[in-house]
Amino acid sequence: MSSITDLPNPNRDGREPPTALELKLRRKARISSTIRYTLLTVIGLIMVYPLIWLVGASFKTNAEMFSSPSFWPKDATIQGYIDGWKTSTPYTFGTFFLNSLWIIIPKVIGTAVSCTVVAYGFARFEFPGKKFLFVTVIATLLLPNVVTRIPQYLLFRDIGWLDSFLPLWVPSALAGDAFFVFMVIQFLRAIPRDMEEAARVDGANTFQTLVYIVVPLLMPALISVCLFQFMWTMNDFLGPLIYISSVEKYPVSLALKLSIDATEAFAWNQILAMSVLALAPSLIVFFAAQKYFIDGISAGGVKG
Repeated sequence: MSSITDLPNPNRDGREPPTALELKLRRKARISSTIRYTLLTVIGLIMVYPLIWLVGASFKTNAEMFSSPSFWPKDATIQGYIDGWKTSTPYTFGTFFLNSLWIIIPKVIGTAVSCTVVAYGFARFEFPGKKFLFVTVIATLLLPNVVTRIPQYLLFRDIGWLDSFLPLWVPSALAGDAFFVFMVIQFLRAIPRDMEEAARVDGANTFQTLVYIVVPLLMPALISVCLFQFMWTMNDFLGPLIYISSVEKYPVSLALKLSIDATEAFAWNQILAMSVLALAPSLIVFFAAQKYFIDGISAGGVKG
């Protein structure tokens, strides 16, 4: 039989037992935390529910889609995906996905390269007219895109670039997105110059310093830039609508609108199914690069 001394002693570690006030405060903290997280969960579900309903409705028939607000289909079918992929044109939806990639990949690469070079020049060098040029960049950042649509269209028409991807590529390759230039500049200002100065002492030129020293330090910001540009270009509707007129060159955004205009009786299950596929790349890329995206945004907003 065990003795009284063998029983567990709650005070054996030397700590005093919690007082009634401490227990009350802990209980209030747990209740407050439970209420807070419950409220956030409910609000989050309300915000995400349209997306959940979109995915569920893509597996419904047209008749069931408008008869029940529930996202869960009674008789799930993938016929909407099969028919939507074929489209009402001579091309499948895969063609439009490839067209989107043909627009996105050069645009993302051009944006990353050009914005890095321009931002590095503004952040690290002194030259005549620097302040005026920087003010001009900020002014274009504040200027609505609608204001420049007509001049750009007339310029690209005179050059002969209409019905091609060049009007969508070239402005980004020439650092035409002032927001990304400003974002990289802010990130560069938070990076000390010690490593760059050490590289120059070792004999590295400006280009080598940029490529081997600055770019690796800029990686979180560059990933954020590429992610922003990817999502914006994937969702861009007005740009391709203005400059592209051939159906075989349409990206996904125009293909979705084309499927709505093709017939008077809309096959909404097909449209929603293709909408899910159109959203999937942006969601996958965002969640895959979420850590770098948050790091780039948080570090870019702090000036060192």
